[in-house]
Amino acid sequence: MVVLVLALLAAPLRPVLAQSLFLLRDVEIETTLRELSDPIFRAAGLDPSSIRIYIVNDNSLNAFVAGGQNLFLNSGLLITTETPDQLEGVIAHETGHIAGGHLSRAQVAMQNAGTQALLGTLLGLAAAAMGAPQVGIAAMAGGLTVAQGGFLKFSRGQEQAADQAAVRLLGDLGQSPEGLLQFFRILDSDDLRVSGRADPWLLTHPLTSSRIEFLQNQLAKSPYAGKQIEGPAVERHARMRAKLDAFLAEPSDALRRWQDDDTLAGRYATAIALYRIPRLNDALAAIRQLIKEHPDDPYFHELEGQMLYENGRLAEAAGPYRAALRLLPRSGLLKLGLAKALIDSDDPADLAEARQQLVDTTVAEPGNAEAFRLLATAEGRLGNEGAAAMAMAEYHLRTGQFDDARRFARRASQMIQPGDPGFLKLQDLQAAIDVLPADSRNRRTN
Repeated sequence: MVVLVLALLAAPLRPVLAQSLFLLRDVEIETTLRELSDPIFRAAGLDPSSIRIYIVNDNSLNAFVAGGQNLFLNSGLLITTETPDQLEGVIAHETGHIAGGHLSRAQVAMQNAGTQALLGTLLGLAAAAMGAPQVGIAAMAGGLTVAQGGFLKFSRGQEQAADQAAVRLLGDLGQSPEGLLQFFRILDSDDLRVSGRADPWLLTHPLTSSRIEFLQNQLAKSPYAGKQIEGPAVERHARMRAKLDAFLAEPSDALRRWQDDDTLAGRYATAIALYRIPRLNDALAAIRQLIKEHPDDPYFHELEGQMLYENGRLAEAAGPYRAALRLLPRSGLLKLGLAKALIDSDDPADLAEARQQLVDTTVAEPGNAEAFRLLATAEGRLGNEGAAAMAMAEYHLRTGQFDDARRFARRASQMIQPGDPGFLKLQDLQAAIDVLPADSRNRRTN
């Protein structure tokens, strides 16, 4: 179930990104990315569980790391990669940034650049005060130029180091850098108009042509030249590309692209496009045929549940979600999907099951704000007002509404007493909220 989420990023990420991102959540795509990424992380000496992977809803061919061990992959990049080898190469490059500590070094380089610029400005102001404004202007401009040039040179060096690290990591996995080379050729064709005219000294990255030359040389020396990823990973990559395209493109365009493609990925994309047009009966027929052929595929069951849920057939949607969960019982996103169907069906008999699924989701995905919001709904309908208030405090905490988080935590503390279930959790929540600043969005002016 591809879900679009407006991510108000945590404070450590904001200085890097300076804006919110529209993120995509989908258990199948996230699993595919994990299966490809985790061996690379381990080869770099990193703990895969400490690295979070985000899918950004953006058509540009970009990937980046930010805020520590956070890897961001644009949907445009995922769709454009033609093979899992190409995507593996990009992930290996970004892993090189993480393993090399490039983010912390970049902060130091930016601070140094700022110091150089400030020094130039001070010298310029001093010269202007002494009656030489032309000298002052030149000094200020010179300071900025030196600062900018130093940082750009640093940035290009970091990119070169990440390319070298990618080659090493791929070699450790028994893979050649051919996939990364192929992707850079795609990238080169995409940005040739810009890079062909740009001054290479004013770029944050080395010229793509130079990176291609480096990788060609490395490929010629690789004992793994010609080796490609094979087996199920190829199909999973194809399904990921097809699924993203079918969900993100105009439905009619996606249908034209995929309806004559008889591969599994093509039929999957066709079912999604039909559902989005919407031609629900045709979409259900298509996905149910795939389920008949592949009854142990949890993602086909999940898509049937999503189709039914989003078309108001709530009671029917719970069955496919349960089938998906039987096949993938630890998935927080599948539990969330089932809980939404149960809550929105307005059947009191389903509330206890919905509550348990949401509790499990908050354990599996403690950062999932929607799970806490829905948990508050379920607890409230079950008459557990203290637990509902605590869940709402958790929701507001995760969405950055700190004053509201405090208000609901206080309400919960009036109803949850020592010895009650959830009392210790409430104490931890209040301690976390107490150290937070006031939320300016909730302040009122008199």
